[in-house]
Amino acid sequence: MLDRSATKFSHVKPGDTQFVSGGLRDFFLYRDLGIADATNGQVIAHLVKANMAPETGTGWHRHEADFQIVIMVKGWARFMYEDKETLVEAGDVVHQRPGIKHFLFDYSPDMEYLEIVGPADFKSIDVDPVCNIPPPTPWK
Repeated sequence: MLDRSATKFSHVKPGDTQFVSGGLRDFFLYRDLGIADATNGQVIAHLVKANMAPETGTGWHRHEADFQIVIMVKGWARFMYEDKETLVEAGDVVHQRPGIKHFLFDYSPDMEYLEIVGPADFKSIDVDPVCNIPPPTPWK
């Protein structure tokens, strides 16, 4: 059972943290929302936004995580979830089941999404390609 006393209150305002590089992907910027610290590593929540045009995308991978959702805040992104192309647009919510093989291969210049994952120190594991990937849309 979850020890709720091990978590603490957290309130992060927009100016409290900045978008920074150095996250999982160098073509994205990440804004930490303080949830990993507040939950002692049980959950991470961060905003992710486009930093440069897609070239190769994320590559085929899966995550070692118990729970993961993506909430598209702005713009759009195209994913392959196993052999299914999926357009995720602002307002959409995607639950990525544990272990699903996926590839984010295209996104708009204004793309921004909220990602919530448990545990906070989840791993990203490269996997063999599932299928061919369509080319990304050139930025203008």
